[in-house]
Amino acid sequence: MTSPTAPRAEREGWIRNWDPENEQAWEGGGKRIAHRNLALSVLSEHIGFSVWSLWSVLVLFMTPEIGFTFTPGEKFLLIVVPTVAGSLLRLPYSRAVTRFGGRNWTLFATAVLLVPASLALYFVHRPGTPLWVFLLIGATAGTGGGNFASSMTNITAFFPQRRQGWALGLNAGGGNLGVAVVQVIGLLVIATAGDTHPAYVVAVYLPLIVAASALAGWKMDNVEAVRTDSGAQREAARSSVTWWVSALYIGTFGSFIGYGFAFGLVLQNEFGSTPLQSAGFTFLGPLLGSVARPGGGWLADRYGGLRVTFWNFVAMAAGTVVLLVASQKHSFALFITGFTVLFVLSGVGNGSTYKLIPFSFARQAEAAITAGQDATEVFARARRLSGAVIAIAGAVGGLGGAAINLAFRTSYGDGSGSGTPAFLAFLGYYLLCMVLILAVNRREARTPASAARRPEASRV
Repeated sequence: MTSPTAPRAEREGWIRNWDPENEQAWEGGGKRIAHRNLALSVLSEHIGFSVWSLWSVLVLFMTPEIGFTFTPGEKFLLIVVPTVAGSLLRLPYSRAVTRFGGRNWTLFATAVLLVPASLALYFVHRPGTPLWVFLLIGATAGTGGGNFASSMTNITAFFPQRRQGWALGLNAGGGNLGVAVVQVIGLLVIATAGDTHPAYVVAVYLPLIVAASALAGWKMDNVEAVRTDSGAQREAARSSVTWWVSALYIGTFGSFIGYGFAFGLVLQNEFGSTPLQSAGFTFLGPLLGSVARPGGGWLADRYGGLRVTFWNFVAMAAGTVVLLVASQKHSFALFITGFTVLFVLSGVGNGSTYKLIPFSFARQAEAAITAGQDATEVFARARRLSGAVIAIAGAVGGLGGAAINLAFRTSYGDGSGSGTPAFLAFLGYYLLCMVLILAVNRREARTPASAARRPEASRV
């Protein structure tokens, strides 16, 4: 058995057609290879999320004191553009990793983050720079959001089906932490150097990008199983699983990324908070939400993905009602509490919703095998479609985050200082997701596979 620490050429020759479902191969070295690639994937995705959400911090610095007089609506637009760009890039990024290989694409996708970081570093201290320039720079920051899809697609090839919920949850949770970490860095800069030095925030990431790129090129692997056929996304687009999961992911990941990008500006517009006050609270919600994401996958493994996701949306609806009350009473403490709870719930929902993807296709595969189809071929198709749906759902969910930011821009753009219209829209969508889950559950309960696996079915 080839050692996972052997030279790359020998090691990749061993894992080129490695099947992670093979227990002997997994215990004989595959586990160590998978965990090493997972660790470096988390690092790259983490930095990608930080760069993607960079403008949610930089807009807090962009005040008249450093020569910028952008309106609240323009500032919200500055965080909408990276959200949209990062979401749209998830589909081509997912395809790219299947074409070029996990190591090769991770190296490129990490190194290219030097472009948005360097541009932001240069222009953020150039008073008088027009808004359209910053919008273009924000669009390049979307490359950090694309990292999520390629990273998740790559990791599915390294882990057996029974371990994918944990691996994907850890990979996504570690990436999501980038939203919180960049805000902690912003807080530290404001607390130590003041709120007139946004370039310091960007400067932290330049050496980290270089180091992560070097580690990806040195220690990661290209796996043949990642190189799926080019029609996987087209085939996934014909599956109903893709679209109901994507709709739920708008409510979970869309909430996480939308709230994470907008929270600081919401506090400034709702309560007139200073940059220091805003930065002092903005990191906590994304931090807890990121940590909660693997827990959502674990709960889905134990109690069923649909069940956990349903009750999670019930709780998110209740949390939104708390925000409405806090906004009406102008209670800062209640508002912070409600938003923090929503962040945690969005993290739990991220994990439980993503668990539905491999679960749904695995159940379809079992039904096909029962009908007499070849098990190897059927499970290979399930793995291929799972990776494709992860990319599509990730893209759609990210656009949900852009919709949240646009809703906030509409609510606060008129200078009213109230987010009530936006919160009512979010509440309506969470209720819609609850109805969708009940409909999916009713349909799934009628299938033979669900009846055969009654203890494991995602029943509400």
